[in-house]
Amino acid sequence: MSSNAFADGRAGIDASLVRRLIDRRFPRWSGLPVTPVEWDGWDNRTYRLGDDMSVRLPTAAGYAPAVVKENEWLPVLAPGLPLPIPVPLGLGAPDEEFPHPWSVRRWLDGETATAERVNDMTRFAVDLARFLKALRSVPADGGPAAGAHSFHRGAPPARYHDQTVEALDILGDDIDTEGAATTWQAALEAESDAAPAWFHGDIAPGNLLVRDGRLSAVIDFGTCGVGDPACDLVIAWTFFTGESREAFRREVDLDEGAWRRARGWALWKALICLSGIDDNTGDVDAHRRVIATVVEEDRRSR
Repeated sequence: MSSNAFADGRAGIDASLVRRLIDRRFPRWSGLPVTPVEWDGWDNRTYRLGDDMSVRLPTAAGYAPAVVKENEWLPVLAPGLPLPIPVPLGLGAPDEEFPHPWSVRRWLDGETATAERVNDMTRFAVDLARFLKALRSVPADGGPAAGAHSFHRGAPPARYHDQTVEALDILGDDIDTEGAATTWQAALEAESDAAPAWFHGDIAPGNLLVRDGRLSAVIDFGTCGVGDPACDLVIAWTFFTGESREAFRREVDLDEGAWRRARGWALWKALICLSGIDDNTGDVDAHRRVIATVVEEDRRSR
């Protein structure tokens, strides 16, 4: 199959391709079954290999650098973290059939987080906050500075100023654009003087695994790097509410400036999805709730 088959991302990636790639690159695993997983991701597609491994393939060239990055840095991060993260077992090189690097990892048991699968949301919020604190504490020397490989997660939110302004213009009176613009400006002005630290970059329910009702593992470090960890706080509004949100905020232990920038990150993402700038629009009502909540929180904080 020509590499052009992968020009539109997910097209062309299936279990039969994974089977052929494994047979060529890792013949010791060639007899193991390859099966799709329930949540196979967007930036990457994931397949189970046998009982104990997974195979992860980037869906476009822009996601490929993350494969090599994770292969190098996940083993560095893992010893300092209180929960399991993916363990790289093999790195596949691009070839004539698949044009990107790809990886084999140890399988992590668990289901992706949903409100229904979590027994105690406040305890879940505390466990996640402690994980993020531990991640920030891993020595950052030599780590990949925030940039294109992290889609600028960990950089100042100003990187997405033009998109935010465009989204506000598109939405007009459909939302509280004045309040949203004020919240965005507060995020831009809340510059950080803290030392760069490790961040995950995509702390979302789909990247959090649950077993027996509790947080059991954190996956998908493709947008990780070293910079401003404020981007990892967005889940405060996309998954937590009320007591769990407050518990997360207390335990994660970041200053008000970080929370202003975090509100900016949450606002930007909700705006571009609601306005249609981002094709992956998701839950429209959820985006509206995020916008209204962060604007109101910002208003109360002043």
